[in-house]
Amino acid sequence: MKKRLAVGFCLIYGSAILSGMPAQADSALDVLVASYPDQLDRHDGQNLIWKDGTRLSVSDGRTHKTFDDLLNHPSIIDQFAIPYRLGPADSPPAINDDPGRIRNEEFFLKMYGDCRNREVLERMRPIAWLPHRGGGTVLATTVNGIAEKLEKISAELEQLPTSSLKYVTPSAGAYNCRAIAGSSRISMHSYGAAIDLNPKFGDYWRWSMRNSKFTWHNQVPYQIVEIFERNGFIWGGKWYHFDTLHFEYRPEIINLARRNWSLGSQ
Repeated sequence: MKKRLAVGFCLIYGSAILSGMPAQADSALDVLVASYPDQLDRHDGQNLIWKDGTRLSVSDGRTHKTFDDLLNHPSIIDQFAIPYRLGPADSPPAINDDPGRIRNEEFFLKMYGDCRNREVLERMRPIAWLPHRGGGTVLATTVNGIAEKLEKISAELEQLPTSSLKYVTPSAGAYNCRAIAGSSRISMHSYGAAIDLNPKFGDYWRWSMRNSKFTWHNQVPYQIVEIFERNGFIWGGKWYHFDTLHFEYRPEIINLARRNWSLGSQ
């Protein structure tokens, strides 16, 4: 019960962050700017200013949004509404505890381009996924150095015990121009900024509903998750709406989690 109440608090905190808690909002925006140094120049508390001079408002002025509002109509600052927690997922997430699933599409379209207009393909390149383990090839964006980061992750994963490799190879792919299942929201795969691992050992909340059940389940060892998190990727296994084969590049979410952990340990 306490955990569910905590998530409710986070949602209220996130949607009211600019109107009632400017210090926390500025801190989150500081982390956001620092996490994308090639793209973002600064913020002024009200607007996010890109390197090319583009300005995006960080808030839509709406407070106390429902979870569905946050998913379907988020502002930039709403993306921080639910904190991501580092470390092993030792218990199922509370209801709607989905850190990172809140994404402002205007922000990501500006950053990566719109695959529906073929704006992202020229920024893609193939990478060998666990090449010494027969992992095949995936297509990922070069924006923010994501393709290079995935190559680094691939090399680290290859050093794991053989028993762990079944979870990560073959990959179910990275780039895929599509909407998120059951919605009109653009998938992070559409930017080439996400990768799915071996679906044979992955669990997904929509798949669980086929059996009229909604029970969080995970088979992926945390040593795999830790490698991704260390390189700026969040894991869908830490969502109430779980997607344990899914990782996406969200360094701002990871870096804010690190900052909050550091402050909490002092």
